[in-house]
Amino acid sequence: MSATRLPGTPRLLRALNDRAALELLLERGPLTRARIGELTGLSKVTASQLVERLEGRGLVTRVGEQAGGRGPNAQLYAVRPGSAYVVGVEVGAERVVAACADITGAVSGRVEQSTGDTDDPVGVVHKAVVQAASSAGAELSSVRRVVLGTPGLVDPGTGDITFAFNLPRWHRGLLAALREDLDTPVVFENDVNLAAVAEAQSGAARELSDFVLVWVGAGVGLAIMLGGRLHHGSSGAAGEIGYLPVPGAPIPRDVSRRAKPAFQQLAGADAVLAVAGEHGFVADDAAGAVRAAVEADAAPVLDELARRLALGVASTCVVLDPPLVVLAGEVGQAGGTALAERVQREVAAITLVRPRVVPTGLTEEPILNGALRTALDAVRDEVFGSTVG
Repeated sequence: MSATRLPGTPRLLRALNDRAALELLLERGPLTRARIGELTGLSKVTASQLVERLEGRGLVTRVGEQAGGRGPNAQLYAVRPGSAYVVGVEVGAERVVAACADITGAVSGRVEQSTGDTDDPVGVVHKAVVQAASSAGAELSSVRRVVLGTPGLVDPGTGDITFAFNLPRWHRGLLAALREDLDTPVVFENDVNLAAVAEAQSGAARELSDFVLVWVGAGVGLAIMLGGRLHHGSSGAAGEIGYLPVPGAPIPRDVSRRAKPAFQQLAGADAVLAVAGEHGFVADDAAGAVRAAVEADAAPVLDELARRLALGVASTCVVLDPPLVVLAGEVGQAGGTALAERVQREVAAITLVRPRVVPTGLTEEPILNGALRTALDAVRDEVFGSTVG
């Protein structure tokens, strides 16, 4: 190693130790200096210096004392929640939902805004972000990142929305406008991809680095997680499974004309309602019809839905061969284990692969939670990776 690189070594080690200590504090809760030293393998002196450095930078704070032993009680330290905030936003055709979390992941602000009566998406997002931060007691200047989950395609190169049928006012150039308006990093991500992030964090795919998530709701979508990372594809279209050509449905030749693509015709909400209705299960929405079919143990309905869904699942799995498929979205959640097990059997019957198929392990706002998790991961990397100046 050259002499010019030697001075950086102690700084790098300090940064690595700081990051390890901060992660421990997030995972284990308040800790004493001595306990931080034990868990990181650092000496008492080095651990004390580390804590003083982090406290001086406003990243950790004293939260109490630990009694026991001779002498004064040991101080307990924790990550300071207000050292940074993030905002996650779920964008739908009718509403925008925003939530604010501090750097520990605690969510303390949530708001909803209607999108149906405005031509100004920047104004809608601005208002939602500001109100979410305000309700969390955070200044907008302390929000380090905003992640928005939207339907459609996000260009991997520019980060802009490029294709979203049900959000006609959301277009190229919107990302730059939002960044300028909010004066903070803003990121778009596909909504189904964010649901997969949440599923990996606290749902049915915990501790798995490879899996796929099939979203069945008003639309049909797919998220691919490989090696613990989302796979977006060269144009951001990886996972647009609604456009999969499948038997049993006509294949539109021009997707820009808003014609329903083949797999969407076969397995989307309208198709689910039609299948359920043929057997006497009528409801206001597809999820309600499926819940009614599950409660009645209506095998013909569930078998037919599983057969249709299996065409998309099987096509994906013979290419990727994942160990797990998660059925999510309103219909996937409503179908539960009864539908998932049928899909699993059908996929095994028509292909050489046998992935485990399970219903989502999440019940509330997976897209919003995935947006918050994505924002938190990025901000923690920034904040925890720059502790030594």
